[in-house]
Formats: sequence, structure tokens, C-alpha cells
Amino acid sequence: MKTPERPRRIAADKRYAAPSSPQGPAAGGGGLPPQQAARRAKPAPKKPRRGNFVTRGVAGAVSLVWRVVWGAFWRTGLALALILGLTVAYYYSTLPDPQALFDGRARGSVTMLDREGRVFAWRGETYNTVSADQISPHLRNAVVATEDKRFYNHLGIDPRGIAGAIRINMSQGRSALSGHGGSTITQQVSKLLCLGEGFDPTKWKDEAAHEAACRVSSLWRKVKEIPYSLALEAKYSKSDILNIYMNRSYLGAGARGFEAAAQRYFGKSAAEVTPPEAAMLAGLLKAPSYFSPTSNLQRSQDRAGVILGLMHDQGYLTDADFATAKANPAVLSKAAAARAGGYFADWVMDSGPGFLTSETTEDVTITTTFDQTIQRQAERALKRVFDEKVKDGSQAQAAVVVMSADGAVRAMIGGRDTTAAGTFNRATQAKRQTGSAFKPFVYAAALDQGFSPNDMIQDAPITIHIKGSKPWTPKNYTRNHLGQITLTTALAKSINTSTIRLQEAVGRENVRRVARDFGFAHDLTAGPSMGLGVSETTLLEMTGAYAGIRNGGTAVRPYGLVELRIKGDDKPLIGQAGGMGQRVISTKAASELIWMMRQVVDSGTGTRARLPGREVAGKTGTTSSYRDAWFIGFTEQYVTGVWMGYDDNKPLSGVTGGGLPAEIWHAVMEEIHEGLPANPLGVMAPDGGGSMIVASDIVSADSDDPLAAALAAAVAVAQPVGGEYDTGGMGGMTAPPVSATMPDGSADPLSAALAEAMGQGAAPPPDQMQLLDPQAAAPAPATPVPAPVPVQATPLTPSSAPPPARAPRSPGSTVSAAPAPAQPRPDAAAVGAAVAQALAGGPDARGASDAAAVGAALAEALAGGAPANLTSERAVNDALTEALLGLVGSN
Repeated sequence: MKTPERPRRIAADKRYAAPSSPQGPAAGGGGLPPQQAARRAKPAPKKPRRGNFVTRGVAGAVSLVWRVVWGAFWRTGLALALILGLTVAYYYSTLPDPQALFDGRARGSVTMLDREGRVFAWRGETYNTVSADQISPHLRNAVVATEDKRFYNHLGIDPRGIAGAIRINMSQGRSALSGHGGSTITQQVSKLLCLGEGFDPTKWKDEAAHEAACRVSSLWRKVKEIPYSLALEAKYSKSDILNIYMNRSYLGAGARGFEAAAQRYFGKSAAEVTPPEAAMLAGLLKAPSYFSPTSNLQRSQDRAGVILGLMHDQGYLTDADFATAKANPAVLSKAAAARAGGYFADWVMDSGPGFLTSETTEDVTITTTFDQTIQRQAERALKRVFDEKVKDGSQAQAAVVVMSADGAVRAMIGGRDTTAAGTFNRATQAKRQTGSAFKPFVYAAALDQGFSPNDMIQDAPITIHIKGSKPWTPKNYTRNHLGQITLTTALAKSINTSTIRLQEAVGRENVRRVARDFGFAHDLTAGPSMGLGVSETTLLEMTGAYAGIRNGGTAVRPYGLVELRIKGDDKPLIGQAGGMGQRVISTKAASELIWMMRQVVDSGTGTRARLPGREVAGKTGTTSSYRDAWFIGFTEQYVTGVWMGYDDNKPLSGVTGGGLPAEIWHAVMEEIHEGLPANPLGVMAPDGGGSMIVASDIVSADSDDPLAAALAAAVAVAQPVGGEYDTGGMGGMTAPPVSATMPDGSADPLSAALAEAMGQGAAPPPDQMQLLDPQAAAPAPATPVPAPVPVQATPLTPSSAPPPARAPRSPGSTVSAAPAPAQPRPDAAAVGAAVAQALAGGPDARGASDAAAVGAALAEALAGGAPANLTSERAVNDALTEALLGLVGSN
């Protein structure tokens, strides 16, 4: 049986169903009244639940804190917003016109042009204005893609970028603010502007320190960047902000801004750069020095490849453009790649006025004497010799200077690192001993006094006694002696003993004057070793001095600056800074010296410097223990100097000036003379014949030996002994009467000086002077010598005072110096009498012009009071001959 179904309720019934009344206990019975039923149907209110006391306490506390925090938060937020707004408003009011912020340099720049007007070097921070709408769109897109891809979509701060940077930094184990900064271009402009804080010289050492401090990343600086960046965005357009960024950014190599960088690296305007060049420039923003293409081109190209990828990913390059750019990376211009002239440019900056060079506040252009071709040739030659002749790992250094005969420097290498700049320049800053490279100035002084290249001089041991010092005996490099040789041979073979003899005959002051006038700015030693090059100077000074010889005896001041102009000016502010000076030696002396220096290269110590088919003159130089090696020489076109040594002054292991320096010189000159005519030096060989310059173990007037000093001083003065000399024609001379006194009866200077030296006073009058008895003491046998030709001459003058003008000498004449001392002292009267007797043609003497007879007589007299082995007849001979020549010349 089916169960009866309930009637179905419609939707309205469900929605608005009336409350059902409770069913009574009896069906069909009556119920309560409707109001009472309704009241009874209403549920009774629930009693509040009594929860846990702790729970209720925590909930109350949270509620309280929330009310406090929320109240503080909106108040603090309001206060911060007010502060931020006021700060932004303040910064906004301080911001100038955007163009005033393009060039933020406090100092200017120096652009250097070579002799042909091409740029080869820059100093300071170069700058050229550029605007974002003028530059290549590739460059603008590269900068945006690299530094701030949402640049056009934010208001100066990019929260997404900051959050991403923090995430990357922390994932790589760094602090939140280390590494990636997440800064927008606007924030970077804030840093470049140093948040409006200008350079204060009282607070910062220099601009670099100021800028470095502005770039320090800290939480507080990040906070300060926010209002400043917002002010920038409010004040300027996006184009203005990008203009400031692209003009103030430093891009390495002294380039400030993208226009200067494009000119520096590619030799073109920023409006002309290609996509790979734009990517390379944009890549420098991260680390200008590290990614500099002049430091490491491959590294810079790799960085540019990353930038090209970003440009492609962000839609700035098509697939085809991206592939082309990757396949053709950017390369440097020839000038930037060569990096030529770094040492030269440093020298010009140091030698010019500081307020217009290193400290200039203007942009300056300097035209120089520099020749880029010669520089590259010299660098190539130096590298080749070191690669072929110097072992790997050697720390030996070299320097090269090439100049014209007027002192115009064409090339300069200050060390083996030929691309260096701002480092130690060995060509201009290293003061080193010159060794035998100094000798030409000794011979220059002699030739200017009338000596001839064919004059004879002795190569034999020599000792000089210097007051307050031990005796000094120079040695030849070979330790051998050649005897009598010409001055030409002495220079060509670099004979030390002959050079010192000549220096003492000429006078050290004369040598010092000639060297100083030729350009030695540094002090020269006062001792006799000056002639062997113990004084220090620089390669530039030495080369300039040789240029003075090359140009005919006129001093030269090496120079590199031709003219200096302020950018935009039509007229130069400064003209040529050097060149030809005053004449130092006669043209004839210079010509003779050049001829002598040709023999150094043709047959002397400098044969490795020979250039086939060209006339070359020069001189080698090697210092004690091989610490310095030099070769300086010249052709008709160029004067070139080469120095080689160690920075720590250690020996060169046997290298001499005629070795590697001469080979470097040869390699350099061979390169730079390629294609040039083989012009002669234009000097002729001197006439044949010459005089004899005889010098024995000479001592100077400042010797510790009083007898030697007295004789050296005495023979410098005419010795009147009564009577007159007949020097007319070739007929010899008439001996004076026997006398050891002056016409007024006083002792003659020679005898008096000798007597005073031996502490016995002046010689007695002639009637009290005991002459040597020919029978008791016959003169020692004399060595026959050829009869000399009477001439006019002046005696040797002590080197402490300039000698008198030297009269011309006839071939065959003899000039000598003072004898070595003899100990102990003989009787002064006997010595004076013996000299007088010899001068008078006394017993066994063969005339006063016979040096051997005079020497024998004096030696015999000396032997009377001292062992014979302490005397030297030859030394006395030479000394007395000098005195006789002084007598003849003075009368």
C-alpha cells in the first residue's frame, strides 16, 4: 500500500514559511492565544560563554596594540609624507636649468695634437656637450636597456627594481645593499649630482675624493636619494634627466660624457656610433677602468656582447641587427689603439705651466712636436731588441729619446711598457751617471781652446792627489795602455787616462762650463773624476746636449710644446717652449768634435751603431759596475739617446754602452730613417799633424803633497831668471845667465815655492848658493830625445782656476804637467841651483831646451837627499819642460 505523499511546497512557501506552532499534547485540542504562542516560540537569549582568561587577555592586548599602532602609523605616515613633500619641494627649488648640470667638472682638460695636427693624447677629463635627441638612437637604447629598462615608466624610484636587487644580493650571500643597487637612471643622476652638494676644497682633497664619497652606498644615502630623485622627476623631463646622465657619466680614460668617450675610443661623434660601439660605451658605465677597451679590448668586447643581448631582448635590435652586431664587435680608432705618446704627454704636462696644464680650469689644446710614426717605430725597435737579446723575465729597463738638432722632441719612451702613462718616466725623471758618454764635453772644451784632433796625448797610468782624499788613479776599461795616441783615438777608444790628462790640461772649470752651457742642469762633481761621467743627469738632458754638438756648437733646450690655445680662442696663449740657445763652442771646434765622434762609430767602441750608407757620430757610456749603459748619437736628420739599466741600480751583467744600447740605437735609427735620404753630417777631417800633449803622473795644485802642489802652482807662472829669451824664428833660444833670483835680487818663484814647500824658506842669494860640482856629482845620463821645435805656449794652469787663452801650437811641441812627489825633501838651495845650472846650459847640459838634461840635473839633485828610486827622471823631465815652455811663452 502506498504511503500518501506530502503536498509539495512552492518556493514562496519555503522563503516565507510561517513559524510552526508546537503541537499540543492532545490532537485536535485548542492552543494558546497567538501573541502568547509567539512569545513562547521566541528562543531565550544564550548566556555568554566564559572562555579561558589567558585567551581573553591576549585578544585584548592585540586589540589595544592594533589601535595604538594604527593610530601611530597613520599619524607617522602623515608626518613622513609631509616631510617627504617638503624635502622634495626644497630640492625642487634648488635645481637649476638642466643645461647647467651637463658639465660638472671643476677643472678643464688638455687635448694634445702631434706635429701634423692629429689628436694623440688627452689629460684631465675631456668633455663635449651632447643631447639625447642628437646622439645615435642605438646609444640611447643601449643605455636604457642596460641601466634602467623601466626608465620611461616610473617616477624616479622603481620598487620592483629595488626588490629584485635585494633578492639577488641576498641569494648570493651578500647584504641587501651590497652588489646590485637597483638604482634607476634618475637615482644615478642624483649620485652624479651628489644630492646637490658641491665640491668643497676645504672638505675634500680633490674632486675624485668628492665623487667617490658621493658614490658610497649606504642605507641613509639611499633614503636621501628618494626625495632628490622625485624632485628631479618633478622638475625635469625624462629627456633632460637622460641628457644630464649622458653628459656627466665618467667612461674611463679621462672621458667625461658619451660624446668625449666616443671621440676618445672611436674617433667619432656619439651621433655616429654603431650598435656594437654603442654597446661598448654603455658597458663602461658599470666599471669604466675594468672594462676600458684601451686596457683590455677583449674584455670590453665581451661586456658589449652582453649589452647587445639586452638590447635584443627588449626589442631595440632585430634578429638580423643583433646577429650583425655580434659578428662585428667594436674596435678602437688607430690613435686610441696605439696609446702612443703617454710618456711624452706626461713630460709636456710636467714641463708646461701648471695653471694651464695639470691644474687648468679651461679646456686647453696643445700642439706639440710629437711624431706618432717615429714613436711607433721606436717602440717596435725597442721591443724587437729586447725580445731577441734579453732573457725572459729580465727586469732591465730602457729609455729612448729622439729629437731634431734644434731640440724638438719627436719620440720618447720612458720604459719597456710603452703604453704606460702617469708612471715613472726614465727618460726625464731617472738621474743616472753618464759614464764615458760625458767625455765629448771634455774634448769640446779642449778643441774650443785650440787643441787639434791630431794632437798627441799619453795613455799611461796616472795618479792625482786630492787634498783630503786618497790618491786617485783612473783605470782604462781594458786595463791596457797604448802609449802616445791622438785625441781622436783617445775618444774613439774611450781611454780614461788620456781623457783625465786632457781635462787637467784644459781645466775642470772650463769643462764644467761647457757641459753646463750645453744643457746640464744638474750639479757636476768638483773632482777630477768629472771627466769620466760620475755626475748624474737624465737621458733627455744628455740627448739635448748632444743635439747642441750636432747643430754646430749652439746650446739646445729640448721642447715638446709648440703652442697652447684655450678652446675657442683664435690666438695661442703660449708659444714654443724651447729650441736653440746661445753658442757654447766655436763652429770649428764642433765640426772637429763631430768628426772625432764619427770615429767612435766607425772604428771605436760604438761600431754596433753603424748605419750602412749613412754618416753616424756618437759616443758610448758605461758606468762603474755596469749599472748604467748609454749610447747617444746622431745623423744629419735626428739625434737619439738610449739608456739601459735597472731601476734598483743593480749591475747589468756585463752590458756596456757599445753593446745593447748601441744595438737599440741602431734598430731605432734604422726604422726612423727608412725612406730618408742619406745626407752627410757635413764635416771634414782635420788637417794632418798635431802637437804632443805629454803628461806624467800629474798632481793638482790642491794636492796633499806640498812639494807637488807648489811645483804645480809655480810652473803656472812665468819664471824670470834674468836675461831675455830669443824666440825669433826657428833658431832656438839663448840660455840666460846662471841665476836663481829675480832681477831685484829676490828668489825666483820656482825656487822659492820649492823652498817654502819644504819648510826652508826662500832660496839664498846666488853668492851663498852652493852649485853642484860637476866633478863631484855628475848629472845622470839622459835619454836622448829629438830636438824640439821652439814654440809659443802657456803653462798648465791649476784646475781650480780657468786657464788663460791658449796660443796656437806648432806640431811637435810638448806640454806636460807636474811631477810626482819625492820623499824625503832634498836641500832647497841645491834644487834651485841645479835648475839654474841646467837652464844656463851648465855641465853636461845640452841647452835649456833639452828637457832630458834639465830632468837629469834635477833628478840628480833630488837624489842627493833622497833615495833615487823615489824620484822619476821622466816625471821631472816633463814637469820642467812645462816650466821651460812657460818661460818661453811668457817672454
